Amino acid sequence: MGTTTRAIAGNEVLRQETDKSKSRGILKRTWPLHIMLLPAVILQFIFVYVPLGGLVIAFQDYKPYDGIFHSKWVGLEHFKFMFDYPDIKQVITNTALIAGLKIICGIIVPFVFALLLNEVSFNPFKRTVQTLVYLPYFISWVFLGGILNDMLASDGIINSVLHNWFGVKESILFLGDGNWFRFVVVLSDVWQQFGYGTIVYLAALAGVNPALYEAAEVDGATRWKQTWHVTIPSLLPIVIVVGTLALGNILNAGFDQIFNLYNPLVYSKGDIIDTFVYRTGILNGQYSLATAVGIFKSLIGFVLIIVGYKLAQKYADYKIF
Repeated sequence: MGTTTRAIAGNEVLRQETDKSKSRGILKRTWPLHIMLLPAVILQFIFVYVPLGGLVIAFQDYKPYDGIFHSKWVGLEHFKFMFDYPDIKQVITNTALIAGLKIICGIIVPFVFALLLNEVSFNPFKRTVQTLVYLPYFISWVFLGGILNDMLASDGIINSVLHNWFGVKESILFLGDGNWFRFVVVLSDVWQQFGYGTIVYLAALAGVNPALYEAAEVDGATRWKQTWHVTIPSLLPIVIVVGTLALGNILNAGFDQIFNLYNPLVYSKGDIIDTFVYRTGILNGQYSLATAVGIFKSLIGFVLIIVGYKLAQKYADYKIF
């Protein structure tokens, strides 16, 4: 019995020594990569993790001149006040509605466009179109916001076309009416983003087994039936992954876009959590309340991300690790 125990202990020690030796060997080969990664890790720590300490002000009556260490502790008072705030329910509703419409349209439009583009057999035209629809993805909303403000103004090019070509007498306040504002926000976001989504679906289409199309063609399937019975089912797993992972962004309606487009006339329909936090914290100086709202949003987003990954793993066999 003693001999067996010593043998097991000896094997365990030998295994640990072997693992250590392997680790040292890997480190010797990869230390330049670790050095290259070090600046990014330091910047990530300074600008992402260190500021997390500031979340404590959500539980304080924070005053800048008192600082974090001397401000009065109020516990959950700001969270209670947040839910009693008269505009917060409308802000959350606006955020969920705008983000939800963006997610739905951001899945459907690139999916359909990828199917159509996949049917183009003339490669130069196909590559040109793919490049053109992808370019807006790299344009900042600061620039796009200025363009849209000029185009959609009461005397802008869109209203001029409606006046001269379609006989519309009164100018439409695209950015001054809440319902039109939501439509503009969703449509412009889809226009900017769908080129990137198209590439994702085209990459998935490239992985479809050609034998499936050959078998369908032998069975007499038309091009439409091949698309319906082969192409679309082959894309469904990636659609499920994209859709479920997008759940985590249900409270991210696009601060940079809406900040560059909205105005007080559309606060009732266009104000979202991020713009509300900006006005409350930066403009009005209510730092503790703004931080509490931000924490609430982050917690909801965290839960939705976990749910999204679980759904993606269950229905599409998608795993990170």
